[in-house]
Amino acid sequence: MKKTGIINAPISTVIAHLEHSDMLTVADAGLPVPAATQRIDLALKPGIPGFLETLEVVLTEMFVEKAYVSEDVLVKSPHIYAGIQKLLGDVQIEALPHPAFKELTGSTKAIIRTAEFTPFANVILVAGAWGFEL
Repeated sequence: MKKTGIINAPISTVIAHLEHSDMLTVADAGLPVPAATQRIDLALKPGIPGFLETLEVVLTEMFVEKAYVSEDVLVKSPHIYAGIQKLLGDVQIEALPHPAFKELTGSTKAIIRTAEFTPFANVILVAGAWGFEL
């Protein structure tokens, strides 16, 4: 049995297999998941687990060099965007039109679905390379 870190086997596995520039999405309960993209469904009941708490845990094990959000989160859920900024620190965050954001999720290794009901509480994380100055 794993001693520390993420104990959810599918999340731990997908993070362990990420290579530089691979992408992983952490999403709210309503983001459509493309058929070809792995879905890791954590939703238990509305709000459990939440988006920001799930993102915080993922970031304990993933090097992130860049992130993408939907432009809509800036206006419709600014507290979620502020939470993303706080958790990512100095990581560059690029806002995309929502259709482009949804299309990009199809290129991610997996989508971690939370039970967050806040609109546009989604982020695509781009894996960085540890130990290298980029």
